Amino acid sequence: MEFKQLECFIEVTRTGSFTTAAENLFITQPALSRIIKSLEDELGTPLFIRTRKKLELTDAGRVLVKHAVKVEEQLQLLSEELDTVLKLKTRHVRIGLPTITNSIFFSQLIASFHQEYPEVTFQLEEDGSKRIEEKIINGLLDFGVVVLSEENDLLDKYMFVKEKLKLVVPPSHHLAGKKEVSLQELKEESFIMFNKDFELRNLVITACRGAGFQPTIISETSQLDFIQELVAYNIGITLLPETTCLELKNDFKTIPVTNPVIEWNLALIWKKEEHLSKVAKEFIRFARVKLAKENPSTGNY
Repeated sequence: MEFKQLECFIEVTRTGSFTTAAENLFITQPALSRIIKSLEDELGTPLFIRTRKKLELTDAGRVLVKHAVKVEEQLQLLSEELDTVLKLKTRHVRIGLPTITNSIFFSQLIASFHQEYPEVTFQLEEDGSKRIEEKIINGLLDFGVVVLSEENDLLDKYMFVKEKLKLVVPPSHHLAGKKEVSLQELKEESFIMFNKDFELRNLVITACRGAGFQPTIISETSQLDFIQELVAYNIGITLLPETTCLELKNDFKTIPVTNPVIEWNLALIWKKEEHLSKVAKEFIRFARVKLAKENPSTGNY
């Protein structure tokens, strides 16, 4: 029997709902169901009577919850004492941010969190989505903001931005006057892209291939400013998220791309099955509330 199993069992008992308990524990409902099932298999008896209206504890469930709560209280005391001993470690949050996110918003998020928890320190690193995922899996970062692509079984996520990519060209470009552009119309253009560490590059290349052509990449970089400069000099075109287009420094024309529309979805991620400190759990809760307010139409995907 593992503490993770007891923690999940107690939360389901408290809430009376697998759905609510999963949300509170930052795991998916199927994952929670598997954990409870493994505990029941280990004990050799059901713990809940499942009906349409509510969950009820079995006799074995009532015995287990009485002792599990005591175990939880002792582990909570242990955690608090260890937090005090390891204060510098447990109250330091490491976050990876991609270059093209709204840095002002995340600065405000961290500042708001710091006002409530002034003892917490932050380490911020800019990198591509792939590198951020790798660092979280390897324990080098606690959280990251990444462009969603394929599901990663090692990571949990909260999606908070759902946007579309737009074509960015200088006013002198031959496409600058169009209200929208199909991806096929960009077949003969030279592309300026982020490098291979950025999932945005893969999104664009995959979409182009789906439209029947391999994009001609004239330059790759990790710097948004450099991309802007090359586009401004009409060396090539680029595709960027809607919010990023709003923050561009130069006088660019940004045009919706259709056939197909290319979606750009951002998520806050952290390592699955990781024992999260109280500070980490509170940061997830705090970030979800702030991000939901900032992007009310996206919800949790």
